[in-house]
Amino acid sequence: MTGSGRRTTRSRARSSADPDGGDDDASLREAKLKLKRRRERSKYGSAIPLFNNPNLKVVLLITVVAFFVILFLIFHLVNSTAEPELPRAVTPLPAPKIMDLPQFQGEHRESLYWGTYRPHLYLGIRARTSQSLMAGLMWIGVKDGRYHLRHVCKDEDDLGTYGWTKHDGREFGHQLLADHGMTLATEFLKSKVGGSGYGGDWAVRISVHINKSEWNEEFGKGAQLFFYLADEGGNVLDLSREKLNIHEDSLLASGSRLDIGNWQLHLKSTDDLELHYSGFRTPHFHNLSDLVEENLASQIRNHARLQLSDSSVDSPNVLVFQIIGGFPFTTDIALLSGTDSESSRVDERVSQLTGTSLTSQLNDKKQAFDKKFEDVFSLAEKVDSESISVGKAAVGNLLGGIGYFYGQSVIAIPRTLDLKEHVKYVSYWPAELYTAVPGRSSFPRGFLWDEGFHQLLIWRWDIHISLDIIGHWLDLMNVDGWIPREQILGAEARSRVPEEFVPQHPTNGNPPTLFLALNDIVNGLKTNKFNANDRSDISLFLERAFVRLEAWFQWFNTTQSGNQMGSYYWHGRDNKTIRELNPKTLSSGLDDYPRASHPSGDERHLDLRCWMSLAADCMHSIEELLDKETKPSKNYGSTAKLLSDLELINQMHFDVAYGAYFDFGNHTEKVQLKWKEVAVGHNQAARELVREVFERPKLRFVPHIGYVSLFPLMTRIIPSGSWILEKQLELISNRSLLWTDYGLRSLAKTSSMYMKRNTEHDAPYWRGTIWINMNYRILSALHHYSKENGPYQDRAKAIYEELRSNLIRNIVRNYRQSGYLWEQYDQVKGKGKGVHPFTGWTSLVTLIMAEAYEKI
Repeated sequence: MTGSGRRTTRSRARSSADPDGGDDDASLREAKLKLKRRRERSKYGSAIPLFNNPNLKVVLLITVVAFFVILFLIFHLVNSTAEPELPRAVTPLPAPKIMDLPQFQGEHRESLYWGTYRPHLYLGIRARTSQSLMAGLMWIGVKDGRYHLRHVCKDEDDLGTYGWTKHDGREFGHQLLADHGMTLATEFLKSKVGGSGYGGDWAVRISVHINKSEWNEEFGKGAQLFFYLADEGGNVLDLSREKLNIHEDSLLASGSRLDIGNWQLHLKSTDDLELHYSGFRTPHFHNLSDLVEENLASQIRNHARLQLSDSSVDSPNVLVFQIIGGFPFTTDIALLSGTDSESSRVDERVSQLTGTSLTSQLNDKKQAFDKKFEDVFSLAEKVDSESISVGKAAVGNLLGGIGYFYGQSVIAIPRTLDLKEHVKYVSYWPAELYTAVPGRSSFPRGFLWDEGFHQLLIWRWDIHISLDIIGHWLDLMNVDGWIPREQILGAEARSRVPEEFVPQHPTNGNPPTLFLALNDIVNGLKTNKFNANDRSDISLFLERAFVRLEAWFQWFNTTQSGNQMGSYYWHGRDNKTIRELNPKTLSSGLDDYPRASHPSGDERHLDLRCWMSLAADCMHSIEELLDKETKPSKNYGSTAKLLSDLELINQMHFDVAYGAYFDFGNHTEKVQLKWKEVAVGHNQAARELVREVFERPKLRFVPHIGYVSLFPLMTRIIPSGSWILEKQLELISNRSLLWTDYGLRSLAKTSSMYMKRNTEHDAPYWRGTIWINMNYRILSALHHYSKENGPYQDRAKAIYEELRSNLIRNIVRNYRQSGYLWEQYDQVKGKGKGVHPFTGWTSLVTLIMAEAYEKI
């Protein structure tokens, strides 16, 4: 069978090729033809019975579509749960944080934990943590025959004076506050002893007395103080008992926190004091005085008495203690941490922080402050005793005004190329900032360009505090190398700022004045001003900071560069304004100082070029100090040489006809503000001051002599033998231009913008008044040229000595008469103007007294 089968197969194969195969062959051919036709039909599917059912086709089609829909939904779900990509403006620079350096941890961090870090209050204490236990002082003052609750520093309170007359920035401060016949002295002391918790303990002494010639006894023979504790973390504050009697027990309150452990608040006094209290629970801490006022108002309505209710809500996180005493009286308040430890020694520590022991320690701290002040600034042989007192107050209130803030900046990101339209607002990452502040009433927050001037003083006083502050600022840098110029962090800071000024714009810069301080510190290293440990810490700081400084420099060098190589201009000016006489340049720090009348990319801003020259020179110095390899793409030495090239800067900015340096841009002088009827709604009009331009602008120098004209002098770009130096000295000493008996004007009297309003509501700001930061820098340059051999050395020395004398005399006179250092000074009579106390850069008067100037 098997063999027969194999034969049959072979025979069929052979027969198929045989044309004469008979009937069998014919039937085989017919079968093959049918098979071929079936294969051809099946190629298109029509002959397969399974697919001839139309309902089944629809089902399969739906199945395929559903499959792809499910895939799409899965993909969308996965991507929607993924972390959205942050805008670059709010993305941190991917570099190690400076504040993570070991030198800012351990003992250093703990030593600075507590402080008077709420500078916007007349007395405010907190810790350097985002959720702090806080303390503050309120009192009832009298003005114009009415009672007012004092708490937040306000110009309208019209205090005769307030400010830290001595403060070491760490452990001690002494402050005087004069309120219409009543004077309060507040003193602050920290203590770290065995048994205390993290950060140690602190004490406050409050003394109150009156000037009988100024005090109206109709308003009482005693004072009413309100001292409070508030816990930002929501931890419960426990009242010691319902009936407070400090003669029986000094304990007022207690509580517990993760950072400091169990704590207690004690009050002691040898005077006869009456105490009342109220307890509140609130998530908001920027308006605590409102809670007190509401409680007092309720008591007056219901019981006709001006005292707190002696009641508390359940689980309060705010306790307010009212202290009533006859004039004069003194009370000591002490906060003890770590009271749960076996070695807490509470009674002993309370005794050490109150009474005669506290008096002794405060006296020791005052003497230590005076000694350190003389060691650092050496004023005894340079100025009189009155000037020294003002210098101490300047340094004390600058250090006492250092604050700690935590929160998120608001960033305005343009959606279109038109930077003024279609803006969206996003939040910066949560961040902390430890910083000095310009003024405790109007500017109690961080300002970037102010901070560089603050550090010229602070690094000389305490290099570790200075590095801590600079490190905090540099850690705020985003991935592009930009730092928001004004830091409005947290509800307390934001409550003081009009909403339109809260958003920060990532296209706009601010003078990189931190390079001023860093350049000084680097020069201090070169001249052996620091001990070995400090030298090591500074070097490690610069090593860690270098990548951030590079990013900052590159941000300026790319985003603020002009159309011509080596030129720069401040971004952020409004080229569409109809209400500004001259569009402000807020990013420059000089606000309304006159620039080109029509902002454009063709502008060349002289001050920014000089700031970049300083920054490049500082980067080069740090690079050399750290022995870093120079990168061809980031050759700071070459950049500094290019930006300080006198021939190039003269080509771009020097007007031979005027003999002065100027900005360059699209400009006309024929601009005015005129009253006009302006449409403000449907069929409504209002009378407003509107800008009118009477001439087509053209590219030219902007002919306004002022501080900007002196930036090449400040940066010491001009050689000591150059005739241009003589021209600069002539501008400075000319009474028709900049010279006054009180300091140098910000803008020459000959300028068309001199003391002109910029809008209906904006009085002149940098258009004539005297500013101490710029006078300091000009003095610094004059001091430099007075030491350099050259034909103008004697002239520079004479101008330097007279200008220094004028500035010191006027600032000291104003302080004696008003009790304050001021934001600016009138150019006609020398009277203080603007924000007060302004112990930001006006405190540079201490360095002027000491003749301690920036090194470039």
